[in-house]
Amino acid sequence: MPADPASDSPSVTWSALREGIRDAAGLPALMLMASLVGVGGLARDIGYPMGAGVLSTILIWAAPGQMVLFGTIASGAALPAVAVAVSLSSVRFLPMTIALLPLMRRPGTPLWVLLLASHYVAITSWVHSMRVMPDMAPERRIPYFFGFANTVLIAAAIATGAGYYLIGQLPAALAAGLLLTSPLFFLVNMVAAAKQPVDWLALGFGIGLAPLAIAIVPAGLDLLVEGLVGGTMAYLIHRFLKARREKADVP
Repeated sequence: MPADPASDSPSVTWSALREGIRDAAGLPALMLMASLVGVGGLARDIGYPMGAGVLSTILIWAAPGQMVLFGTIASGAALPAVAVAVSLSSVRFLPMTIALLPLMRRPGTPLWVLLLASHYVAITSWVHSMRVMPDMAPERRIPYFFGFANTVLIAAAIATGAGYYLIGQLPAALAAGLLLTSPLFFLVNMVAAAKQPVDWLALGFGIGLAPLAIAIVPAGLDLLVEGLVGGTMAYLIHRFLKARREKADVP
């Protein structure tokens, strides 16, 4: 069936964009702002200007990757080694991007739009989009995603700049605790998005494997390995149980 021309009208696009901005402007933006305050302080501690911290948020768009960036710079590592370390810490976003972009792809969608959208894939934008987009009209998904993602990105950039000046005024324990707000928000959203037994299996395996992955997997790759192993185990169990049910239903 051909698409309804009215569905791609500017009014629909702007409506979806505003909805994304509205949904991001509350708790998602606040959680990311709390997490990125520490990044600004870290940039200051190693002697970099405030603009470098803000730019790292805009370009890397992942607090762990930014921590790796400034941490390896502070250790005196060569720039190629810094680039490799940051890239490895961001590999975990590849399966997220592969899972999310098909929800936004429509006939005639320019490749550059999808490539641009892939830059905004981070934990907060991914888990929220995976929860709300399946029930959203396809023509609203891309503008909604850009509205949501740009809002949380701008909020995070502002928090990075503020953290550059404020982090020294916070107790060390509080500054460290702020970094946990984003992972906790992610976990709560994942629990809210879980709808099938396989989702709960994947979450259970992921949480259970976390201490082991942190202990034996190189930093930056632990989340990726943990997700691949836990997700694969959950999928295999799901397939096994499904096959058993189908076999039992055969007369």
